Amino acid sequence: MSSERGSRGVSAVFPSQGSVSAGQRAAAQMLGLRDVVLPAAVVTAAVELLAERLDDPDPVTREATAVVVARLRAAVSA
Repeated sequence: MSSERGSRGVSAVFPSQGSVSAGQRAAAQMLGLRDVVLPAAVVTAAVELLAERLDDPDPVTREATAVVVARLRAAVSA
């Protein structure tokens, strides 16, 4: 879907050429940070699930996961 402002989301950062890794999609999302309100338990559960990806074979996925996990942990401890 396009608008007058152009493409948005992952397709704006990573065109549909070949497959896009989870890390690339996550990195694209980190470019458009915005605030949301979530229960701390949801954030903690997300950290637990994401921690499994910290050993992903894709270096971009590992790095993106580490950044997201660090931000989530910081948000819960703040």
